[in-house]
Amino acid sequence: MSGTHTVLYDPHGLIEAELPLDRAPYEALVTAVLAWKDPHLEPRDYEQIALQLTGHARAVAADVRRHAAALPKNDGRGALAEVILRETDGRLSAPLERTAGCAQNRAQVVRALYTRLDRLAEALPAAT
Repeated sequence: MSGTHTVLYDPHGLIEAELPLDRAPYEALVTAVLAWKDPHLEPRDYEQIALQLTGHARAVAADVRRHAAALPKNDGRGALAEVILRETDGRLSAPLERTAGCAQNRAQVVRALYTRLDRLAEALPAAT
């Protein structure tokens, strides 16, 4: 089967929705990055950390969107999720810099998204 591949058509992200996020290592990374005072890493290391956090933030944001979409239209928690998602989109669209500040910014995004995801997950059983 070498040289062949299958392209999956999943416009609604259903396959991705079934895969749980590997949360623990990213929460540990977020905690470590936000605790930095003066880490003295190489610029490429900051860049790699920021890239990891950016990719994970996008995955968590997709989960937040799915959870928010499951709430009734008049539920304020969904509206707050939309505000956080807009802020997330804005912060993630900024170009990556090879600095501690950029990595910390991405870590703050991941933390905010997980906070919102947890609140939405608590709301879903009550909403359905």
